[in-house]
Formats: sequence, C-alpha cells, structure tokens
Amino acid sequence: MSQNAGVKLLTVVAPAKDEGCSPTGLVGRRLARQLLATGDPVRVLAEPDECDGWPDGVHVVAGSISRPLSSGEILAGVDAIFLAGAHPSTVAASLTLARDAGVRRIVVLSSHGPEFEQWNPPETWYWLAIERAVERSGIAWTHIRPSAVMGSMFSGTYPATGSTWPDSIRAEGVVREAFLDDGCYPFIHEDDLAAVAAAALCTDRYDGSILEAVGLPLATRSRVRSIAAALGRDIRAVEVPADESRAVWQRDGWPDGAIDVTLYGLQEYGSRLAELTEWTHAQRPSVADIIGRPLRTYDEWAAENVHLFR
Repeated sequence: MSQNAGVKLLTVVAPAKDEGCSPTGLVGRRLARQLLATGDPVRVLAEPDECDGWPDGVHVVAGSISRPLSSGEILAGVDAIFLAGAHPSTVAASLTLARDAGVRRIVVLSSHGPEFEQWNPPETWYWLAIERAVERSGIAWTHIRPSAVMGSMFSGTYPATGSTWPDSIRAEGVVREAFLDDGCYPFIHEDDLAAVAAAALCTDRYDGSILEAVGLPLATRSRVRSIAAALGRDIRAVEVPADESRAVWQRDGWPDGAIDVTLYGLQEYGSRLAELTEWTHAQRPSVADIIGRPLRTYDEWAAENVHLFR
C-alpha cells in the first residue's frame, strides 16, 4: 500500500485529437488496476462515454473535470488526484475545492506543450496554464510530460500518425503514411505511463518535479514491422506525400494544429534521431528509474493488441 492510503481520484475525459492530448481513459484504466493491486481505493470522475470498462472495485462517478466541480462531495476521503483532461478556464475552482477538502497531492497528466508555450503570452497558454494553476493551489504537485502513448491509435487521441493503420491493415494489409521511410516518433506504453503516475501519486518522492515520461523515438517502418510480426504476415508499407496524409487526417476530424505537430515531429525525430535518442536516455529520473523495471516495447504492445488489427 502507498504511503498515503486515502482514496486516489482519477479524472477522465472523452478522447481528443488536439495536440498533446493523451488518452485519459486508456491510461486511467491501467492506472486504476495498478493502484488496486497495491491496496489503494480508487474513485473515478469520468465523462459519460468513459464510465464503462473499469476494474471491479473502482467507484465511478459521472461528471467532467473540464467543468467546475459542483461540490466537494467527489473529493471526500481523497488524498491524491490524477488530474487528466482539465481545462485552464475551470481548473482553479476545482483546485480550490480540492485544497479545502484536504487533498494532499495533485499529479497532472500534462504534455510537452509548456516547453513551447512559455515563450508565448500567458493568455495563449493551455497546458502551461493548468500547470501554473496547480503550482499555485497550495497542494503538493507533480507534472508528467509524456511521449505519445502507443495505444493512441485505437483511442482516437494525438498523434495522428498510425491513426488510419488499424482500418487499412484489416481491410487491405497496407499502411499509407507520410515520412514512412525516414520518420520517427517517440512512444511510451500505456502501462509504463500509468506506472509513472502511480509512483507520483503514492509517494512524496516526486513532489515539485516535472517527470519526463518519455519513450525512445521509434522509426515508422519499425512500428509497421512490429505489427506485421505480431500478425504473422506481411504488411505493405506505402509512403505518400505529406499533403496526402494531411488530407486523410483532416477528413478523419484531426485539427490542423495536431496535424502540423505530428508531421513536424515525424520529420524532427527522423532528422535528429541520434541527438533526441541521447536526450531521452539522459533524462533523470528515467522512466525505468521511476517504475523499477525496463520499459515495455512496441513489439510487446503489438503482440498484446494484435486482435485489434485482424
């Protein structure tokens, strides 16, 4: 059991394609299982479409952290919150309720957006506005800035790369995407991201820290090969112009900002692979340090999820 055996509150919102948005439901369900396994009671505040599929023993309450909490009742007995899906315009009011209810720790599922937003006027901030509000709340805090999550292609969340693959692999045995030959993107297994969150929620070791929950950059073709190996058959990989991928993603409802960042990331990690791989290895504490084991690989993820490609 963790140092603080009070209720752990996880907040979950509907999947969003906007840049930096992690799959809160996917990660939250993995986190709930890990917390239950160590004896921590778990409560979830989930938007309506995310209320199902939780492990036995989780207390699920319908609602949304993107709106101000109507009362502090949801916070009764809570000692730590996994704050995922908050909105900068409403988060301060919820944090006030949390402080008044005696919540001792907030772990924010953030993004790498603050690294760029810090150079822009405060009125344009999104992720950084949430982080700063939490820092001003008077509650101990930890910010998690993750890589893209491996399971995002099924959850319908950022990034756009890979989002069309399940359908095209099932229908044609083919993948079509820009920068297929030299593109790379960093990914972390959802179990590993959840384990980082569990470590931050359950001890004071990471209070006041920004945790880089980053996996290594993966070549796009290597991701295709991992899925093909799990399926036991070839997948034809076809590189297309960036404008073609953009048009496909736009038809699928991806906002231009998320498309721009995805295409930029594929190119940037591809052209600076050695440098950015070294940066990932250099992070301290590393994800492996935090979770006490090696990171799970894309091969493992593909094998676990192979049925979704059939």
